[in-house]
Amino acid sequence: MRRPPGVACDRHDAPLCVGDAPPPPPPACYKPRVPAQPPETADRYRHFLPLTTRWMDNDVYGHINNVTYYSYFDTAANHYLITAGGLDIERSPVIGLVVESRCNYFKPLAYPDRLQAGLRVDRLGNRAVTYGIGIFREDPATGEPEAEAAAAGHFVHVFVDRESRRPTAIPAQLREALARLCVADA
Repeated sequence: MRRPPGVACDRHDAPLCVGDAPPPPPPACYKPRVPAQPPETADRYRHFLPLTTRWMDNDVYGHINNVTYYSYFDTAANHYLITAGGLDIERSPVIGLVVESRCNYFKPLAYPDRLQAGLRVDRLGNRAVTYGIGIFREDPATGEPEAEAAAAGHFVHVFVDRESRRPTAIPAQLREALARLCVADA
């Protein structure tokens, strides 16, 4: 009688016994799993923006849907560019286009949670910026973000000429605002 795959032999202290077929090789796309990263902490961010969750942010599983976090990322970055960097989203000759984003989820959030988006700059180039963004539940007692992020990721803007869509240098006023959010150990 054959044992189910992976069940040790009764007579030996081995996963396979004489006559057992070896396990199949892993598929070509197999890669060992990278150990999970711990959640980002609030002290690693330079700027915070309060966010209000909406009823429509929840999905059928009772938590904020994963795609909504990208909206929060976009809101945090662009709000900072507008308020601290003077970006005029309707008339500025140079605009930022998203070319890359990523999000890791650590714990669920749900409406009516109050949130804070933490923002920092992980890399500031001549034509592009990589933001580090963390989404934190707001502590109702203090109004401060909780210590650990519920989700964290990055967001890359490449700055382009509004008309030609060709990459261009980050304008000085925006660069100065972004430089204030730079962290050395991102």
